[in-house]
Amino acid sequence: MRNGAKLRTSLLLASAALMAQGTVTLDRIALIVGKHVIKSSDIERDIRLTAFLNRQTADFSSKTKRQSAERLIDQELIRQELATGSYKRPTEADAMAFQSQLVHDRFGGSEAALGRALSQSGLTREQLATELLWQLTVLRFIDQRFQPGVSVSDDEVQLYAQQHRAELQKQNVGASAEVLQAKAREILEGERVNQNLNTWLEQARMRTRIEYKQEAFG
Repeated sequence: MRNGAKLRTSLLLASAALMAQGTVTLDRIALIVGKHVIKSSDIERDIRLTAFLNRQTADFSSKTKRQSAERLIDQELIRQELATGSYKRPTEADAMAFQSQLVHDRFGGSEAALGRALSQSGLTREQLATELLWQLTVLRFIDQRFQPGVSVSDDEVQLYAQQHRAELQKQNVGASAEVLQAKAREILEGERVNQNLNTWLEQARMRTRIEYKQEAFG
């Protein structure tokens, strides 16, 4: 946890997105979260970005669309919370540094290779930059909203370190017992933060109108 265009309308169909071979493709409303509309194109873009960042092939099955919809619901709930609180946000420079690290790690520092990979995935550099900035925003939000107050006892750390010693040693070859316990504490704190986040999301969903347009998930 330490270390990722709104359109408001009551119409069932949004304006035509594109025309190909004489056929108009309509960008349907897929979800309504509170007063915010999530369109089919938002889901498609999320699927493409998620697949790209996870080094997977984009899958547009109904199941994957549903999974994307759930992610986008959670993201909208976080956006609503961000709008009401005084949370410190990352800068575009932070996102650019994040992107530079991605280019270095995955494309040997080649911007041209990144461009080709994005094009093959049906994505643009702007979409990637926006997604990376959002991921940093979410991580920073979680740190500020759910990290404070998380506490793990020494007994819990020692028990976890004993039960997962082989795994910890494999991930931290040659590390001392103190380092392994520090890693165990970090893992346990991360789990507590995740629990706090999931509880908050469940409660936020209960307070928010969420409407699915089933025809968007065929």
